[in-house]
Amino acid sequence: MDIEALTLVQVLAPTLFICGAIYALGPVLPISRTWARASVVVVVLLAVGHYQVWRLFVTVLPAQGAWYEIGWIWFCYAIEIFATCDALILYLTFLRTTDRRMEADKHEARLQASLPSDPPEVDVYIPTYNEPIEILEKTITGALCLDYPRFQIWVLDDGRRPWLRELCRDKGVGYLTRPDNAHAKAGNINHALTKTSAPFVAVFDADFIPQRNFLMRTMGFFDDPKIGIVQTPHAFYNHDPVQTNLAMRKSLPDDQRFFFEAIMPSRDAWDCAFCCGSNSVTRREALDSIGGALPTGSITEDMLLTLALLRKGFITRYLCERLAFGLAPENLDAFFVQRERWARGAMQILFLPEGPLGSNLGLVQRLQFLPTHWLSQSCTTVLTVLAPLVFLLTGLQPFANVTTTSVIFYIVPMILALIGGLQLFARKEYFPLASRVLSTFQSFKILPTVLRTLVSPFAHAFKVTPKGRDAKSSNYQREIFWVAAGLMLMTAGGLVLNSIPEWHVIARTSLLPIMAIWGAINIVILFLVCMLSLQAQARRSEERFSLDEPVWIFSASGALSTGRIRDISLSGIAIEADKNRAMVTAAESFVRVFIPEVGFVNAQVVRQADRFLALKFDLPHSVERDLLISKLFTLGHNTVDDVVETRSATIAMLTSVFRVRSERLPAQEETLASQPAAKLAARSLVVPPSPTPRRLVDVGAQRRTFAA
Repeated sequence: MDIEALTLVQVLAPTLFICGAIYALGPVLPISRTWARASVVVVVLLAVGHYQVWRLFVTVLPAQGAWYEIGWIWFCYAIEIFATCDALILYLTFLRTTDRRMEADKHEARLQASLPSDPPEVDVYIPTYNEPIEILEKTITGALCLDYPRFQIWVLDDGRRPWLRELCRDKGVGYLTRPDNAHAKAGNINHALTKTSAPFVAVFDADFIPQRNFLMRTMGFFDDPKIGIVQTPHAFYNHDPVQTNLAMRKSLPDDQRFFFEAIMPSRDAWDCAFCCGSNSVTRREALDSIGGALPTGSITEDMLLTLALLRKGFITRYLCERLAFGLAPENLDAFFVQRERWARGAMQILFLPEGPLGSNLGLVQRLQFLPTHWLSQSCTTVLTVLAPLVFLLTGLQPFANVTTTSVIFYIVPMILALIGGLQLFARKEYFPLASRVLSTFQSFKILPTVLRTLVSPFAHAFKVTPKGRDAKSSNYQREIFWVAAGLMLMTAGGLVLNSIPEWHVIARTSLLPIMAIWGAINIVILFLVCMLSLQAQARRSEERFSLDEPVWIFSASGALSTGRIRDISLSGIAIEADKNRAMVTAAESFVRVFIPEVGFVNAQVVRQADRFLALKFDLPHSVERDLLISKLFTLGHNTVDDVVETRSATIAMLTSVFRVRSERLPAQEETLASQPAAKLAARSLVVPPSPTPRRLVDVGAQRRTFAA
């Protein structure tokens, strides 16, 4: 078909069809229904098929020129086909979805009705290596608040730290060590499995704080004997580096939201959800079917565990409900330690007989567990940046026989369909510009990691993601910044070069508008990548939670002031004083604050303006501190605001450079964990829990209600 002879309306017809079918009609579809999701997928496939037929038979096969010109065209096409196949797997996944919350409601009601009869016992594991006390105290205290009759907490300390042993003794929880750190976290859990005996095991990473109802919401699923694991999302009470460094804490979700709240519910509908290491409960009987231990062949033992259990007939069930909150990577160094470990471990499973290429798996299961997106996404992102640059500077085309008309007729509808489909399936989780910036940013390090793993799969040491004090300071990502800045300047230079008739490199001037648009988009992306590479300073030592509750302030002289909490953290509180009561004066620098459900807390006045009062807590390790942890971290409070819709988020992202990104606050005081601690002898240590462990929900009751 000679598209150059088409009228303007005919040229725009595919784009108009996509806009009508996806962007106009799509939002009114009941997208949770399978027929609606299938309709969207069919529209996307039509657009992709329309594009791919043209791409192969017009821009690739007829290509002529020198060997390197044809080789470059075929190289670009091969990467594109690779990425398209991964995209189609994702759309296959999105054909179905689940929402298990109503099912969890029924299970919880049944469990509540059956009490006080004994439900199944649960061992709660908290594996740790080098996390400081300010991280671990939250997780241990949160676990003590679990609203479930029969559970026992075990801290699995691969750091063999005396202070942590003492902390566990004080809190009445079990403490386990082992002679060595073989197989890292998986080995730590496997050792604990030999020392405990409960029929179910819940695992929380050292920074993940379970909500009180975690076990009541998850344990009921195990009435189905096919369920081997129940997994819940990873949600966070702090902002990740993308939100922080781009000054978009209130405009973007964390970058893992798309996976946990859009992809995983769809994987669950195919019975292909997988264990994600933390925030999960596992049936010991299922573990016994594979030898009683987690697989250790890959550093992503959680995904490998799900595959091993699938082969034994056990399913990982996914409940998309935020039942534990943890720390997102606190700086860029921690971000890359985490992502490179995920990418390396995912690629390792390709080489294992227990992986997706092994025996006894169905076709859909193999497709769902292929980790090739780590490679395809990075390759596509790098090629998208390099292809227009190569063309502008050398004239080497990524495809042949392309005109402005063909771009509008074939490429634009395909791009709009792929983006629009994802937005329908993940309305609050997928933001195209942010996704593109993040994929570009991480591809600079993920792609070399994946390629090295393909060459040498098991020659890399396990690294723990830094948390707490270890993650508070971080230099900017120097290599990424300067590479992105160089590519941005070269692209801009190429556009300028080809705009001057005497100097232009591109022989076909009709392609210049296409490359100008492509290059301009890349410049914006690379500029945002440069911004993302600059580590914003930590705003405060503890995350703050917005609350609206009454509070009472007692001065040293005995005067009483009242007000309402504006926000609060473990380190301090912001108060709006009542207008009809006296205000604490700046001269009275030390006060006592009564906080509902916590009790009296000593504090120091650090700022006062009009009726606003900022106080810094003097809150050592005490019952009040534990109760405040329980109040802030175990009741579903969220420090991360809900995001706005896509258009507003995109505008905010483009203008984020003009906003102040960080504020300097006093450094947090040193804590016990910063002090040098002699390691225990290299032997296995088991400190049993106290016979009467302290359940925080039953401690300090006299402090929770204030009698005027």
